[in-house]
Amino acid sequence: MNPAFAPRRLVDARLDYGTLQRFFLGVGVFLVLMCPFSPDPVAFAICGLLPWVILRLVGSPYTPAAVAYYILWQWLQSFARVVQGIVDGEALARGLYGATVERAFWYSLASLLVIAIAFRLVLLGRSRPPSAAMLTAHKRWRLRDLFMLYLASVVVGAICGFLSHAVPALDQPFQAAGYVKVLALVMLFSSVLTGGGKGWQILLGVLVVEVLSGFAGLFSDFKSVFIYLAVTAIASRIRWNGTMAVATVALGTVLLGLALFWTSVKGEFRQYATGSSESQALKTSLSSRFEYLGNKASSGGIDWETAAYALLTRLAYIDIFGSVIGVQDVSPEPVYMRQWTDGLEHVLKPRFLFPNKPPLLDTEVFVRLARGDVTESLRGGTSISVGYMAENYVDLGFPGMLVGVFALAGVVALVCRYFASRPVPWMMREGVVLAILYQIGHDGVEISLPKLLGGILMTFAVWSIIARWGFPIILKWLARPVSDKGRGA
Repeated sequence: MNPAFAPRRLVDARLDYGTLQRFFLGVGVFLVLMCPFSPDPVAFAICGLLPWVILRLVGSPYTPAAVAYYILWQWLQSFARVVQGIVDGEALARGLYGATVERAFWYSLASLLVIAIAFRLVLLGRSRPPSAAMLTAHKRWRLRDLFMLYLASVVVGAICGFLSHAVPALDQPFQAAGYVKVLALVMLFSSVLTGGGKGWQILLGVLVVEVLSGFAGLFSDFKSVFIYLAVTAIASRIRWNGTMAVATVALGTVLLGLALFWTSVKGEFRQYATGSSESQALKTSLSSRFEYLGNKASSGGIDWETAAYALLTRLAYIDIFGSVIGVQDVSPEPVYMRQWTDGLEHVLKPRFLFPNKPPLLDTEVFVRLARGDVTESLRGGTSISVGYMAENYVDLGFPGMLVGVFALAGVVALVCRYFASRPVPWMMREGVVLAILYQIGHDGVEISLPKLLGGILMTFAVWSIIARWGFPIILKWLARPVSDKGRGA
């Protein structure tokens, strides 16, 4: 085993899968002790221990750090539902959708376990160990070059975003290519985190810029940069000490505060930015939008308690799955395997070859499978999905749905395995896997089956091209002689 991946003494603790396992074991034990205070003590205890089980399954020295994010983010949506039960003072089976919510909760936990098993079977023992040079390449990259690479990726992302709107038939590949910024951020963050105190001003500056740019749109993706930084810290195996613990708590507090602020203002902000309650087209200037948010932040009129509950209920996505189960119990989907058929047809008929292909609208699927009221969704200018787990349930029932979930997870894991074994520096491997898993995983269980299947195949195709033609250019530029870079570089 490469010494960088060898077990560490306690005094030389590193942030890696081993550290995560120990942390979540402690969290799990604590939650087991707290379970008597929950209306669903068994569900609360088992859900609390599940992250440790998942990390034991997928964790290895060569597993990309983004895999932990991908699965644990979906676990958090299930765990949020039992926490909501404590706040509401009612058990899962006694909520608005009745006993089907409890069934949806257990089906979700079973699906997460199946996803972890799929990743273990595909990844463990099959990833190519990095050489010492590949493992430490990020420590030799120059911060100025990495910052320039980040700026270039921002430009590329903006161009891809424009083209995805200008050429709707090619929106998927352009969106996938736009995630090249994730790779640039991982490379930059890893160099700073392992650079012995150099470049922290750059890192903080990038954090501020990414947070501000995240608030510029309707969906405020400010959380992304925090996730990139956290995953990079695990991938870089940074030394874990008191300073890092304090920094982690501080950044976590900032993220939570931003999330609560956005939750409290997003409805009014979207209506202000679009001039309508049923649109996603921005009609106000960037300066006006920031002025509006600034006034909201400085007014002090935010109800933090209400925002916290709204954030919790928004994160918990089990009720919609439960409503789908209830509908299927009474009125099963008449078309056999319709969700998988629609999904495969959507993937195998690219729009640039089939311009008349009808779009798959999440809200229409929601109305059909959950008999849902989309009034609130349309009023916020957003769409709503039942999620890929619910769609697998509609097609295959339980436990048959686990076969569909396993198949999807297996495809995702195969793509991760492919890029995690490329002959490039370790942090580039980690960056590509994070870019792919974040694109298909940032919505968690909410993503629809066609979008998940199509997204993973499209990102594989796009990133294969980038790896083939773009990586050699990037690496050659980063490795050019110092004399070519100029003094002070």
